[in-house]
Amino acid sequence: MAEPVSLRPAAPLRWAKVVDQTRCIGCHACSTACKSENQVPLGVHRTYVKYVDVGRFPQTRRAFQVTRCNQCAEPPCVFSCPTAAMHQRADGIVDFDKSICIGCKACIAACPYDAIFINPEDHSAEKCNFCAQRLDVGLEPACVVVCPTEAIVVGDLNDGGSRLAELVGRDVVAVRRPEKDTKPKLFYKGAHQATLDPIAARRPTGGIFLWSEQPAGPQLVASGHPGSPNNAASAMLAYDVAHRAPWDYRVSLYTWTKGIAAGAYLVPALLVLTGLDPTSPLWLWAAPVVAGVALSATVGLLIGDLTHPARFYLVLTRPQWRSWLARGGVILSLYGVVLAGHFLAALAGRPDWPQALLWAGLPLAVLSAVYTAWLFAQAKARDLWQSPLLPPQLLVQALASGAAALLPIAASSPVLLRLVEGLAAAATSVHLLLIAGEATIAHATAHARLAAHEMTSGRYRWYFRSGVLLQGAGVLAALTGSPAALVAVLMLAGILAYEHAFVQAGQAVPLA
Repeated sequence: MAEPVSLRPAAPLRWAKVVDQTRCIGCHACSTACKSENQVPLGVHRTYVKYVDVGRFPQTRRAFQVTRCNQCAEPPCVFSCPTAAMHQRADGIVDFDKSICIGCKACIAACPYDAIFINPEDHSAEKCNFCAQRLDVGLEPACVVVCPTEAIVVGDLNDGGSRLAELVGRDVVAVRRPEKDTKPKLFYKGAHQATLDPIAARRPTGGIFLWSEQPAGPQLVASGHPGSPNNAASAMLAYDVAHRAPWDYRVSLYTWTKGIAAGAYLVPALLVLTGLDPTSPLWLWAAPVVAGVALSATVGLLIGDLTHPARFYLVLTRPQWRSWLARGGVILSLYGVVLAGHFLAALAGRPDWPQALLWAGLPLAVLSAVYTAWLFAQAKARDLWQSPLLPPQLLVQALASGAAALLPIAASSPVLLRLVEGLAAAATSVHLLLIAGEATIAHATAHARLAAHEMTSGRYRWYFRSGVLLQGAGVLAALTGSPAALVAVLMLAGILAYEHAFVQAGQAVPLA
C-alpha cells in the first residue's frame, strides 16, 4: 500500500550549531581551518577557543569555549546595519555583503558576543557565516570537518531526526547572554559558566595569558575582570583574544558637535517663539551659521570614522530603515537643508522665510539632538547605553551646548546675553543632575555596573570628573558675571570630557 502523502508544507531550513564542550580538547583546529577556508588575516578571528582554568591547585581543570558568531534569530547586527550589508538569509544564516559595507562599525557595537570585526585588508565587517559557501554546495563547515573529536555539530533545527535537533531537544544545552533576547542558534553542551560569562573569570596577574601577553591600549578590551568573578567558582582566564572597541574619540566628538548643531538652532528658535525679535542677528545669522558649521563637522566626523568613507552615500541611497544610523543620516540631511534655506533667506533679505522654516527646523533640531539615544540603544552589547535617561539628557545637553556656543555672539547685547547665559546655566545645571542620576542609579546588570565604574572610578574617571567640574565651574562663572567666552569654554569643554567618558566607558566591558 502506498504511503499517504502529507499535505503539510515542509518546514523551512533553519541552520544551527551545537558545540559539545565535553568533547572539545582546545586544539584550535577549528580556528586554523576557519582561517584557511575563509582567508582570514592574522590578528583577527572568525572563531577562536577561549581557555579558563577552574578551581584551585591541585584540584583544577581547564574549560574551553569555542567562540564565534551566535547566528541569532533576532540579530541586532542586522537591525543596526544602515545599508543591509549585514543581512539574514532565508535559512536563518546571518551573512554579510562586503561590497556595500561602509565600515560604520554599528554591527560591532550591536553584537553582544564580540563576534564581528573589521578585516584589516579589505576594511569591511566580517564574522563567521557558517561557511555558507560550503553549505550551499552540500558540504559541512570547515570547522566541523576538521574537529578531531566531533565536538561541533551543524544541522537543521527543523529536522527533528537530525543529530543536532536531538542534542538541542533532549540534552542540557546553554546559550550565551540569553537576557539579550537575540535567540542564538549556537548552543553549548557541557560548557562551564565561567566560559559562557565574559566577566566571570579573573584576568591573570602580570598581564600574561597562556602563549601570549594581554595587549594594552586605549581601545583594547580584554576579557575577564580584575576584581571578583561573577560566579561562585574560582576561575582564571588562561587564554583569550582581546578585542578593540569599535567607536573611538571621533564618536565622542560627533555627539558633542551634533549637540552644538542642534542647540545653536534650538535656543534662538525658542527665544523667537517667546518674544525675541525675528530680525535679531542671533536668529537670522548666528543660528544657521553656528549650527551649520557644527553640523558640517558632525558629518565630517561620521564620514571620517568609516573604514569605507567613499561609500558614505549608501546610507542615503540604499538605507536599511530599521537602523537608526540610516534614520539619523536622513534626519541630519533634512536638518542641513533647513539650515541652508534659513541662511539663504537671510542673505536674500527675507526675514519672514526663516520663521516659516522654523516649524520644520524645530522638530528636526530636536530629532538631531536625541536620535543618538536610539542609535546607542540598538547597540545591545553596551548595557550602559540602555538608559531611559539618555533621550532627555541628550536634548538638555544640546540646549546647554548650543547656548554656550552662542554666548560670545550674544555678548554684543546685554539683554540677550542675560537670556542666553541664563539658559546655558539652567540647561547645564539640569545636565549635571542627569549625570548624577546616571552615575548613582542602581544599574540593572553587572555589565552596566562595570561600565559605570569604568566611567566614574576606572579608566575614564579623569574625563568624567573633569567634565563634571568644568561644567560646574561654567555655571558658577555664568552666575558671577564672568566673561562670556570663559563661560562658553568651560561649559563646552566639560560637556565634551563627560561625553568622551560616557561613550568610551560603555565599550569598556568585555563581551566575549
